[in-house]
Amino acid sequence: MSLKVAEDEKGPWAVLQVSGEMDLVTSPAVRQHVHDAVADGRRSLVLDLSEVRFCDSSGVGVLIAARRLMRSCQGRLRLILPAQGAVDGSHVNRVLAALGVRRLFEVYPDLRTAVDEAAAPLTA
Repeated sequence: MSLKVAEDEKGPWAVLQVSGEMDLVTSPAVRQHVHDAVADGRRSLVLDLSEVRFCDSSGVGVLIAARRLMRSCQGRLRLILPAQGAVDGSHVNRVLAALGVRRLFEVYPDLRTAVDEAAAPLTA
């Protein structure tokens, strides 16, 4: 399976919808999209990972680097993982939890909630 990244905007939020597999070969594309958004002046970014079916350490590294980049420019990063991720765990949610980095991210169940300024993130 390959990787697709679709770009969208929801108010002040740049939304990158990622689908497929985030691995050593495909993760650099996600990193480039994040860097492009920041270069375009975007400081509020949502990564929709609800369609990511596989994520290895390279993918996790990209997520951590995206968090670091957004924090360095006083930006915001939110992740979307499937609503069932809080209960039985999506693949990405399980990988982040297993590596002990899930708590670093603000995670939301869907796009509507992720771009809502008043919504609280899911707990780790």
